[in-house]
Amino acid sequence: MSDTIFDKIINREIPADIIYEDDIALAFKDINPQAPVHFLIIPKKQIATVNDISKDDREIVGHLYWLAGEIARKEGFAEEGFRTVMNCNEFGGQTVYHIHVHVLAGKPLGWPPYQDRVKKNPMEA
Repeated sequence: MSDTIFDKIINREIPADIIYEDDIALAFKDINPQAPVHFLIIPKKQIATVNDISKDDREIVGHLYWLAGEIARKEGFAEEGFRTVMNCNEFGGQTVYHIHVHVLAGKPLGWPPYQDRVKKNPMEA
């Protein structure tokens, strides 16, 4: 597997605004926030997509979501609410092929998200 931008952040080859780190994961602010609060939680183990999560990775993935709740409580937005998103592959909106959980908060978030920017399926053209 080739290094992604997230591997470079883990290895401190490029800077990031890190808000949490442990042996399993790293959380840092998104450089292009889509909400007043927007950060990413990544595993230190490189797993390219949701499709690549193995049975042995279940604890890692659970830790990412547990961490989202922990940070939300510590930062004071858990009770108001927040969204967690993990995209998978191109049609799912994934741009970095190292799984990551987006955590968005700080304003009411509608559903479905980005209605005005839904991309057309090129297979239906």
